Amino acid sequence: MHTSVLLEESIRYLNLQEDSIIIDCTLGYGGHSSQILKKIPKGFLYAFDQDDQAIKNAKKRLEEAGFNFEIIKTNFKNIKEEMNKRKVKVNGILFDLGVSSPQLDEAERGFSFHKDAALDMRMNQNDQLKADEVVNNYSYEKLTKIFYRYGEEKYASSIAEAIVKYRENKRIVTTLELAEIIKNSVPEKYRKKGHPARKVFQAIRIEVNNELEVFETALKDALDLLKPKGRICVITFHSLEDRICKQIFNEVSKVPKELAKLPIIPEAYQPKFKVVANIVPCEEEILQNPRARSARLRVIEKM
Repeated sequence: MHTSVLLEESIRYLNLQEDSIIIDCTLGYGGHSSQILKKIPKGFLYAFDQDDQAIKNAKKRLEEAGFNFEIIKTNFKNIKEEMNKRKVKVNGILFDLGVSSPQLDEAERGFSFHKDAALDMRMNQNDQLKADEVVNNYSYEKLTKIFYRYGEEKYASSIAEAIVKYRENKRIVTTLELAEIIKNSVPEKYRKKGHPARKVFQAIRIEVNNELEVFETALKDALDLLKPKGRICVITFHSLEDRICKQIFNEVSKVPKELAKLPIIPEAYQPKFKVVANIVPCEEEILQNPRARSARLRVIEKM
């Protein structure tokens, strides 16, 4: 069962009213969305997801809370286009990034290095690029780059080298096969700090789903969809996502550096947003749900 991280905090900071119009960019299995619906009986919820199984399960869960919602089956990178079609401005937008527990639990999706499966890792199973293509066809240089950039893996080079060497004799077919290659390509003392495949699997998943570029585009577009006093809540699970969120929030909530020392800032250059919160889970939540350990919630409000 998927447990939503920072659920109470994100619901609270969305500042929901009974007639709020809300977007959940990451419907998943409906944990946040079902709670949002209960608080907006006269409002409306638009929920984005591209995973057929998640949509099927979430729809049932949402209908238990209300029918004032629409599930939009597309990547949230299309948020602006979809909302413009509907001519909608909103009071709140939620991003809960990362892989849901059910996706990790379904071995055949290929997200987990603990379970044997074909190398897939697609969030949208209609997409063409799979982990299999990345692992077996990317060059040594390209593998090193994505392991270092998206996984922040210090042994990116030696892991990439081991993969390239292995596939000279045999195609890498399964998740456990890949995990074993990774484990054998790093020093033994490094393995004791946790499974060395974790960061590499994260990097491959980000590459397959183009996650960072998609998030950056969607977050910038989301800012344009807010009504005054509307808020965006973003829950991230690793430093790369959080850095993008922090940079974008800083850009729109601060006066340009070259004007900061002026006695009066022209109205055109006044910030249109203010940062409201930056929260990490409490110890109790981390104990109950270890996935929460790396989570962070950032909140911004339109002035």
